[in-house]
Amino acid sequence: MAIDPPRSVVLKYDQNSQRLNVQLVEPAKLAPFLAGKFTVPILLDDFDFKLDDEFARRLGVAMLNAIALGQPEIKQYMTVTQDPID
Repeated sequence: MAIDPPRSVVLKYDQNSQRLNVQLVEPAKLAPFLAGKFTVPILLDDFDFKLDDEFARRLGVAMLNAIALGQPEIKQYMTVTQDPID
């Protein structure tokens, strides 16, 4: 089985087309653009190394909230639960 090379994921909201775009980028090519930028670490041990449905949901909510900081018009489409769901 072939293994793909490591990739970084870039998620952006295009207001003109009203869509989210996901792009896969080689980490080495992205690194110069990220040098010195604000980073929010997500520590897997805080989640007992469980990348389950709830983790994915919370990660998605965090990504949408991060986009909404700079593009608040996307908030009109967001009806997500901000807090963890039991």
